Amino acid sequence: MNAGFWVRIGGSVLDGLIVGVPLFIISLILTGALEREEYVTDIISFLYALLLPVFWRGYTIGKRICGIQIRRLNGEPPGIGTMLLRNVVSGLFYGITLGIGLIVSAFMVGLRDDKRAIHDFIAGTEVVFAD
Repeated sequence: MNAGFWVRIGGSVLDGLIVGVPLFIISLILTGALEREEYVTDIISFLYALLLPVFWRGYTIGKRICGIQIRRLNGEPPGIGTMLLRNVVSGLFYGITLGIGLIVSAFMVGLRDDKRAIHDFIAGTEVVFAD
């Protein structure tokens, strides 16, 4: 069964708390500044979102806790190419549309029967409740 809006948001919030906050603190300790030194956190966060689902069969820590996972439409776990499409290409699309695409994606997940967002269509993925 495909995962809906709230459980997907829950997974993202958990990832932010469990991974993002400690990364911010580590970055703060390493750089000693709050301003313009976010690149360390940004790079690690990007790599986390890109690589962990590849090596952990579609899960991030937040998704695992919520019992949901990313998978390709054929049921296989995502590969690096799939995650690049899902994160980078869709991120560019959301940026070009000045965030309107992201808002449309949120409505798509909330209202569509298959619960797929724009980034899911770009990458050929879906987010489902784990077996």
